[in-house]
Formats: sequence, C-alpha cells, structure tokens
Amino acid sequence: MVTLATVVDEPLDLAAHEAAVADPRAGAVVSFQGVVRDHDHGRGVTLLEYEGHPTATAILREVAEEIAADPAVYAVAVSHRIGTLAIGDVALVASVSTAHRAAAFAACGRLVDEAKARLPIWKRQVFLDGTEEWVNCP
Repeated sequence: MVTLATVVDEPLDLAAHEAAVADPRAGAVVSFQGVVRDHDHGRGVTLLEYEGHPTATAILREVAEEIAADPAVYAVAVSHRIGTLAIGDVALVASVSTAHRAAAFAACGRLVDEAKARLPIWKRQVFLDGTEEWVNCP
C-alpha cells in the first residue's frame, strides 16, 4: 500500500512518513533521509535548488506502487522536496514497513534508488566560489 508519494515545496517530516507506514504486522520500519551536504566532488556547496517536472508526483507514485507491490512490503511513503534548500535541509524522505528488517532495508534501498533514477527533478548546485552546476538535466 502506498500511503504517501508527494513532491512538495515545504520541509519534509520524517516522523510523518514513519507514521504513514505504521502497521500492526510490521516488525520493521526503515527510513531514509537525503540531506543537503556542504560539498560535492571536493567542492564546497552553499545551497541546492530543485526543479520538478509537472509529472514528478505521478512518477514518484508509480515508483512507490512498484515497491509496494512486493508481497513483503506492507506500506510505502516517499516525498521529494523542490525549491531552494540550505545545507542540512532534507530533500528526500522514504519509509517502508515490512515484517522483518532485511526486507525493509532492501525495499527502502530500492525505493530510494528508483526514485533518484526516474524522478524528473533537476538539481542546481551553487558552489562556494559562486559558480553553479545543474545535475540530472536532460
């Protein structure tokens, strides 16, 4: 079951995602937060800006539904933030519940990997020296 799959321009809440996948059958809830770091490939980063295609939410839901189709998975919640993010801000939150930890770790890993591979969201990095770089652009 997909309980949450959104692309939003407001801060993401890990606790809300974990609550969204709560299930009395679940012995494991695994979550991931993608956090804006202050460096990339040896260069200092000051901020990131994410832009999303209008289909981004629908594609994120498709990814979440694929992960939720695994019989071992009870629930999936995932969100990606767009807009300008500062160092330390959360850009991606993913939570998965299953009966056992190994399945939850595997499903959450697949969820994050597929979201990053397929989501039409582009990232502009601004570096300490004032230069910038777009990443994941078509």
